Amino acid sequence: MKNFKELIIWKKGMEIWKLTYKVSKNLPKEEKYGLTSQIQRASASIPANIAEGSARDGAKNYLFFLRVALGSCFELETFILGMVDMEMVDKIDAEKLLSLIDEEQKMLMAFMKKINPNP
Repeated sequence: MKNFKELIIWKKGMEIWKLTYKVSKNLPKEEKYGLTSQIQRASASIPANIAEGSARDGAKNYLFFLRVALGSCFELETFILGMVDMEMVDKIDAEKLLSLIDEEQKMLMAFMKKINPNP
């Protein structure tokens, strides 16, 4: 498999992770061990699973980790949408983050199809 640091999906995952940390700094202090922790873990899971999967042998193992990364994207998206609804986050930052997450989801799905065209 490719060097994970060269993959656009990994780079975008890192960008999502950084922006998520920026957004999470503005959450209420009572959310430090709740929502803040959840969104930080979900965002870190995206590039981490892409990297871990790249070290695995075979397409089946790689796809497993890509699916976990994709699941983390959807998890993070759900949290951000909820935070927007509850007006817990700056709308401009949230829109940028949601746009990055949407792009990442689409790219991950396309990459998985490239690795395994006949699921």
